[in-house]
Amino acid sequence: MKRTSDNKGRHLLGSLFLTFAKIGAFTFGGGWAMISIMQREIVDRHGWLDEEEFLDQLAVAQSMPGILAVNISVAVGDKIRGGAGSLCAALGTIMPSFLIILTIAVFLTPDLIRNSPVLSKVFMGMRPAVVALIIAPVITSARSAKISWRTAWIPAGAALLIWSGWPVVSNPILYVVLGAVGGYLWYGRSGGRKEKERE
Repeated sequence: MKRTSDNKGRHLLGSLFLTFAKIGAFTFGGGWAMISIMQREIVDRHGWLDEEEFLDQLAVAQSMPGILAVNISVAVGDKIRGGAGSLCAALGTIMPSFLIILTIAVFLTPDLIRNSPVLSKVFMGMRPAVVALIIAPVITSARSAKISWRTAWIPAGAALLIWSGWPVVSNPILYVVLGAVGGYLWYGRSGGRKEKERE
C-alpha cells in the first residue's frame, strides 16, 4: 500500500514538472502570455484547480513580488504535493526558459538578430501571436470574474490610468490595494446584509 502511494506521489511530482516545463517551453511574451496555456493545463486538463481558484491564485501571484508564472506554479505545486510539489513545478517553469535564454545568449547576439533577415522576420512574426496570447486570458478572466458591461469601466479605467504614465495614478500597486480594500468593504457589507436577511 505504501509503495503504491509512493509511486502515485512520484507520478504526481513528475506530472507537475512536465506540465510546467511544457508551459515554460512553449510560451513566448512573459507571464500574461502564459495564462491561457496555464489555465488549459491546470484547470481543464488536470483539474488541479477549479476556475475560481485559478483566478484567486492569479490575483495573489500578480500582487506578490517575483515572476507571475513561478508564483502560480509554486501555489499549484504546494496544493498538489506540498513543498516537493512546489519545487518540481517551479523548476519545471524555470528550466526551459533558462536553457532557451542561455542558448540565445551564447549563439544569438543582438547584432546577429538585427543583421539576419530571416531571424528578424521570425521575431517580427511572433509579435502579433504574443499579443493574441495576452488578450485571450484577459477575456477568459473577465468572464470568470463575472465582469459585465456595468462593471467593465472599473478594469478599463484602471488600465487607462496605468497606461497614462501620470505620477501616482499610473502605479499598478495602487489598484491592487484599492481592489483589495474595495472588495473587502463591498463583499463584507453584502455578506452582512445576507446574514440579516436570513435572520
